[in-house]
Amino acid sequence: QVQLVESGGGLVQAGGSLILSCAASGWIFSPNDMGWYRQAPGNQRELVATIGDGGSTDYGDSVRGRFTISRDNAKNTVHLQMNSLQPEDTAVYYCTISNPRSWGQGTQVTVSS
Repeated sequence: QVQLVESGGGLVQAGGSLILSCAASGWIFSPNDMGWYRQAPGNQRELVATIGDGGSTDYGDSVRGRFTISRDNAKNTVHLQMNSLQPEDTAVYYCTISNPRSWGQGTQVTVSS
């Protein structure tokens, strides 16, 4: 069983920054991508960013250049630095790993205009 514990969500003004963190524990296998997806009300869940064991990254088009994903393999943690936040970034952000596929409970990010 895998547990993903997210932290760092909250309310921020447009133009501000937040850092999301996620700690994974339990039966986790390698190789393993870690990442973040988000879902706004009425929308489908969408890719924010993923990072592989070796550090290769992938970003959603809407966040590329503003968000940075990083991970600590020794601690099984993944972080998302979010800069220049905009109201359209408002969503529930979910941490995920690929092996086995698991999801966190989600953390709310709200950006006020």
